Amino acid sequence: MADYNRHREVDAYLEVLPDWQHAIGEQLRDLIHEAEPEIVETIKRRTQPYFVLDGNVCALLAAKDHINLFLYDGAIVPDPDNIITSGHENKTARTITFHQHDLIPRAPLTAMLRQIAANNRAGGWRKIKGAG
Repeated sequence: MADYNRHREVDAYLEVLPDWQHAIGEQLRDLIHEAEPEIVETIKRRTQPYFVLDGNVCALLAAKDHINLFLYDGAIVPDPDNIITSGHENKTARTITFHQHDLIPRAPLTAMLRQIAANNRAGGWRKIKGAG
């Protein structure tokens, strides 16, 4: 377990998931904090784990046979490794879906998370997209 402030409700959300989803959720959580140590965990929409820094960076959502990581980047962060699995045309968030036994693409995901955090610090993707 990595050393960062863990939100007890995020702990509770992950704790009740099937073992494989719990493991992927914890790995993603650790990676998110490794990518940007200033990211803060919170709960939005009553139960959903969000990771924020000057705005939403990402969120987790477990489904029946997978777990989604939503990246709140307005589709402006490059994806040269093609790790985005859905939401390519979404104006707010894109998704990376993980199924049991999937490997987490650590390096490209870390780069994307760092860019989203940097964009948030610069005013957010809406401001950046509007200026571009």
